[in-house]
Amino acid sequence: MSRPPAVARVLERVTATARRYEMFLPGQKVLVSVSGGPDSVCLLYSLHGLRRLLRIDLEVFHLDHRLRRDSGKDGEYVRRLAGRLTLPFHLRICEFEPKDGDSIEAWGRGMRMFYSAEVRRETGAERLAEGHTLDDQAETVLIALIRGGGIDALGGIEPTLGGEVQPLIDVRRSEVEAFCGALRLRPRRDPTNQDTRLLRNAVRLKVLPAIERSVGRDVRATLARTADTIRQDEHFLKRLALEAAEQLVEEQPDGFGIDAVGLLTVPRPIAARVVRDLMYRLEAAPTQESIEAVLDLAAGRPGRRRDLAGGLVASRDSGYVSLSRTSPESRV
Repeated sequence: MSRPPAVARVLERVTATARRYEMFLPGQKVLVSVSGGPDSVCLLYSLHGLRRLLRIDLEVFHLDHRLRRDSGKDGEYVRRLAGRLTLPFHLRICEFEPKDGDSIEAWGRGMRMFYSAEVRRETGAERLAEGHTLDDQAETVLIALIRGGGIDALGGIEPTLGGEVQPLIDVRRSEVEAFCGALRLRPRRDPTNQDTRLLRNAVRLKVLPAIERSVGRDVRATLARTADTIRQDEHFLKRLALEAAEQLVEEQPDGFGIDAVGLLTVPRPIAARVVRDLMYRLEAAPTQESIEAVLDLAAGRPGRRRDLAGGLVASRDSGYVSLSRTSPESRV
């Protein structure tokens, strides 16, 4: 039986994306993260329709973040979908709450990664499939511009990152809705997605439409293509930084030592990346001020010391800039 055009279009796009980014290997078990919303429901049904072509086994994961009184209904809906498709279902209920000042989006993603990693370990799933779309990619680029992110942030959502894959990253949100409509699916609708006090919602519902009205053209695909181009440059710079780090960095008992003279001989953007990556390895969030402070120490005289963001300290001796923690409790 032939598929509705809206369904065939998405399946063709997902197949091309999966092959382009080599998302799956034959025989792999894939854990599909399903919130119950249109994007993740489309993702689940797309991968289910392509499972034989891609030669993958599917299991379904849902996390109840407990952010709404009726959030448990989302889990029951996803459970029914999994049952309809005769797929194993894994439910986790979040045991934590966001702290005051936390970004709800960032906190929610952190919780999904935490609990999905637990389920992946239990099931042996080698991939986690998420439902980010081309529209999400465009929004992410604009958010990075608003927040002042660097080139890595402007590269947007990685189609493949470790074991996480984004099969819908080339699919428009309008195509997701058409897909669900063609199959008579009724995804859950999260009312908080209409709250424009949240930055992503404001960008989605107000900023992007205003830009498109002003210029008289669709900009989402353009922003997504821009992210793709920037991401390729980011990958190249990352390789250069890793190669430089192999020559310049040595591990120390409490952190890392960086060859001060050597750090100054590499291009400054690469030197900054070396420093930034070491801060991440020390589980601190790098800031521009902290990175500049380390580079300043490398260029200056020995004997100086700087306290950095995230509980790090940098000190300059005769040959190295040492980067370490002030104490284990100083992590942020």
